[in-house]
Amino acid sequence: MNYHWNWHIFLEPSPDGNGTYLDMLLSGLLLTIETALCAWAIAFVLGSVVGVLRTLPSKTASWAGFAYVEFFRNMPLLVQLFIWFFVLPELLPQAWGLWMKQMPHAPFYTAAIGIGLFMSARVAEQTRSGINSLPRGQKLAATALGLTTAQVYRHVLLPMAFRIILPPLTSEFLNTIKNTSVAITIGLIELTGAARSMQEFSFQVFEAYTAATVMYFLINIVVVTLMRVIERSVAVPGYITGK
Repeated sequence: MNYHWNWHIFLEPSPDGNGTYLDMLLSGLLLTIETALCAWAIAFVLGSVVGVLRTLPSKTASWAGFAYVEFFRNMPLLVQLFIWFFVLPELLPQAWGLWMKQMPHAPFYTAAIGIGLFMSARVAEQTRSGINSLPRGQKLAATALGLTTAQVYRHVLLPMAFRIILPPLTSEFLNTIKNTSVAITIGLIELTGAARSMQEFSFQVFEAYTAATVMYFLINIVVVTLMRVIERSVAVPGYITGK
């Protein structure tokens, strides 16, 4: 049995009544971008804080950061999303659990927070590595100038560390975008979900997933290009060499 290719399927009306199949995919693409950006904001902020904790002289802070990283890094993302979406409302007081179940756009918020927490552990390790890669003399010189620990991190260590780890952070952002596809399991109709809906309605499997693949590829190209421009603009001689 030969497969019947139909590339005009994208211009045909979708069963949901919201435009064509192409509109359905573009809506999923927009939701993917929104989810990824929200998740990355959470991952970057929390990951930076935890990464700093892991480099502080305090053993308590270091162990707290270590426990955070190990908890979120060693549990599969799919399991975490299931816990936040299905299990957590059952563990909370009944009124709170009911509110979470009835909350509008619950899959979106769960995906953004769940993916953000998962990726924050990876960002924390990148931040820790970036700080530890700096010469010890920078911290000593800043301390000798009378800067507090917070000021040392804010004005000396973190600005340099973020410049050094910008390439691996780019990879983590790309992983965040791709990880949004897991949210289909909790009912979020992002790009992968939209492609799945399209193939279920139209039975044009290859066209749907080919289009989704191309869209993911284009997103990644845009992100990589933008981050390379940023990397060159903030490059520090001796640490990052622009090409």
